[in-house]
This record gives sequence, structure tokens and C-alpha cells, in this order.
Amino acid sequence: MLETAENRPYHHGNLRRAFLDAAERSLSEHGAEQISLRDLARDVGVSHAAPRRHFTDRQGLLDALAERGFGRLGNALRTALAESDGDFPSRVRNAVAAFMSFATDNSSLYELMNAGKHRSDVQAIVDAAEAAYQPMSHLISEGQQRGLLEAGNPERIGIVLFATVQGIATMINGGLIGKELLDELTEMAVSQFLRGAHPLP
Repeated sequence: MLETAENRPYHHGNLRRAFLDAAERSLSEHGAEQISLRDLARDVGVSHAAPRRHFTDRQGLLDALAERGFGRLGNALRTALAESDGDFPSRVRNAVAAFMSFATDNSSLYELMNAGKHRSDVQAIVDAAEAAYQPMSHLISEGQQRGLLEAGNPERIGIVLFATVQGIATMINGGLIGKELLDELTEMAVSQFLRGAHPLP
């Protein structure tokens, strides 16, 4: 279908979002390998050349999808912390629960995000990943300042918690653990972390 001013269903400003929405649906249903710009153009209802006005190529689209995913993850973490009370363990639980929900509800997207966050050739993804996890880094520093977590490099301490919850999410997404255990395992992971990282008397 020819894309003209009369039949174009999207304005220029939200066509990029429409492509990303369609790409995320395809990612969830078929995996990253099946995504093509031509198919997305057909799904959105525009000419096959239209996606290239927003993405240089297929990889550019996947990179943009990963970047947007990190933005959503960061928003989820900030919202969880903003809605928490001042009790530090509750703040940790809420943040971890938000992370786990995002990672398991968006398993294909989360896998794509992880594949891109260490690519030095795409600084936008690296920056988006750092911004997404910044609330957790601040939370670890908060626990140290309040004397609830041991002193030291907050990033190193945070890695212990992140490795645990990432491992649980990966096992759930891979079908090794049933998702019905998510809440119980999240609670166990947080409780064990808070005990293990508590300063020695």
C-alpha cells in the first residue's frame, strides 16, 4: 500500500512508536530473529520504505527497542520506590518485585535488553541501562547511609542482589521454575540479601 498524506494512519511523531509497538509484539510472539522492517511496515500499514526514516536498519530497530525497554524498567523501579514507605526492607522488596515482574512479564524484551547493554558501539543502550538501574544503586547507598547494609562499594554489594534476582528471572523465563513461585522466591531473595549484607555487630 502506498503511503500518502491521505491514507497514512500515523503522524510523523508517533509512527516511530507504532513501529516499536509492532516490533515488541513480534518479538514476544516470534523472537528477534523473525523481525523484519518490511513485515513491520505491512503490520503498521505503511510503505515498506517508511521504517528506514526512523531506523537505519533492522539492528537499529532492535537497539531502539532495547533502549525503550530500559526506559520502562527504570520507570517501574522509580514508581515502586516512590510508592514505598520509609521502611528500608519494604523499599527493597518493592523494587525487586517491580524488577522481577518486568523481567518475567517481558521475557523476550528483557533478553534483548541484556544482549545489548554491554555493546560499546551503541552508547544509547549503555546509557539507558545505567539510568534504569540507578534507582537500585541509590537504594543500596541509602541502606549503607542508614547503617542497614555493610560499608563498601555499593555497586559490588548490589551485584549480589542483582545476580540472585536475575538468576531467578532467567530460570522462570526458561521454564526451569514455575512462575507461580515468583513471589515466594522474591521474598526469599530479598530476606537473604538483607541478612547477608547487614553490618556485623
